[in-house]
Amino acid sequence: MMKRLFTGVCTALVTPFCHGSFSPGDLQALIERQLEAGVAALCVLGTTGEAVTLTDCERDRVISTAVDAVHGRVPVIAGVGSPDTARAAAYASRARILGADGMLLVTPYYNKGTHDGIVRHYFTVAEAGGKPLIAYNVPARTGVCLTPTQLLTLSEHPLIAGLKEASDSTERLVELLCLLSGKLPLYSGNDAQNAPVVLMGGAGTVSVLSNLFPHACVSLYRHAAAGNSMEAMRLTAAYLPLIRALFADTNPVPIKCAMELAGLCSAEVRLPLTPAGSDLRERLKSLLQTCPQP
Repeated sequence: MMKRLFTGVCTALVTPFCHGSFSPGDLQALIERQLEAGVAALCVLGTTGEAVTLTDCERDRVISTAVDAVHGRVPVIAGVGSPDTARAAAYASRARILGADGMLLVTPYYNKGTHDGIVRHYFTVAEAGGKPLIAYNVPARTGVCLTPTQLLTLSEHPLIAGLKEASDSTERLVELLCLLSGKLPLYSGNDAQNAPVVLMGGAGTVSVLSNLFPHACVSLYRHAAAGNSMEAMRLTAAYLPLIRALFADTNPVPIKCAMELAGLCSAEVRLPLTPAGSDLRERLKSLLQTCPQP
């Protein structure tokens, strides 16, 4: 197994907008806040980063801004997902040129791909990028679920460096953690499962919640990694109502609303997403007032 890209908390960063345009200054400020909290890696251009709505020029600016702001302190992971293998490969090649340390590749959505085609999709994009690549399984969004057989095949490739698993099945998590142990690091893709995944031997998390509370997410990871299950689960319980609210509408609508309420960036999202409604906004406002403040 190749060296892990990271161990711990990786924040799936939002892409901040200002009057419809990408705001590099806001992204730089968000990144500095994350680094001060001790996150292990940062991911841009993922689902939370609204990558599918960005132009190629904007994608380049997001990656360049992140790489410059991080300045080698932690790995910068760029989302390179597309249902078109050639386009995903081009994204990966471009991300490498711009200085990204690794890639995050979601399963091909809409056209889904055949069993062997999905494996070839991952291999082709990994080789085009030439950097460690984390596979991303999120069947609720893509209609595709990576099978254990596919994952074992992917684990044999020297550039496949992990799996971000965002399914809701505890049974599947247990199966994959056993199956991939020593072969492929597994990262939680659901904030409610961060502590259980790490306590069962997972390598960390790719987190939405850590956009808001990076210190708490880092603390939770450290407790779980040390086997301090009581404290890890206590922290999970403390933030669970907020985690539920952050996924009460399509991500990143709630997290951006919460970040605006916290004074971190604008709540702007791009169509076909629309800003959080008044009920969700009030719910988030109330939860932010009652959440533990690290």
